[in-house]
Amino acid sequence: GPAAGLLMARGVRNMQANAADEALADFDAVVVLSPKMAEAYTQRATARFATGDYPGAVADLREALTQDPRHFSAFATLSRIAEARGDWKGALAAWEKLLEFNPQAPGGAERLKELRKKALGEES
Repeated sequence: GPAAGLLMARGVRNMQANAADEALADFDAVVVLSPKMAEAYTQRATARFATGDYPGAVADLREALTQDPRHFSAFATLSRIAEARGDWKGALAAWEKLLEFNPQAPGGAERLKELRKKALGEES
């Protein structure tokens, strides 16, 4: 509804202002209002990731993908979290899923090459 939309917009602005804790509170409220909205979980995952809560972020991304299995932005965030943990194979797997659903993702091919090199040690 309109309240969820306003909270989403405010949360996104808070993230842009590097106010992840405030954004997290906004996205928490959106999830309560719209528990079926995949994007709400993806946004909250981004905020959780920014506050260092990797397990919470991953849990939110799994929920986003339960609501919408083709929600490719969830795969982008999963890839970044895996990368931050030094899990290059996980980062690559998530990025490959993103490209499956969104082949035109900006910088998609370059990141794929970079992740392949780190995950598999291959020069392509």
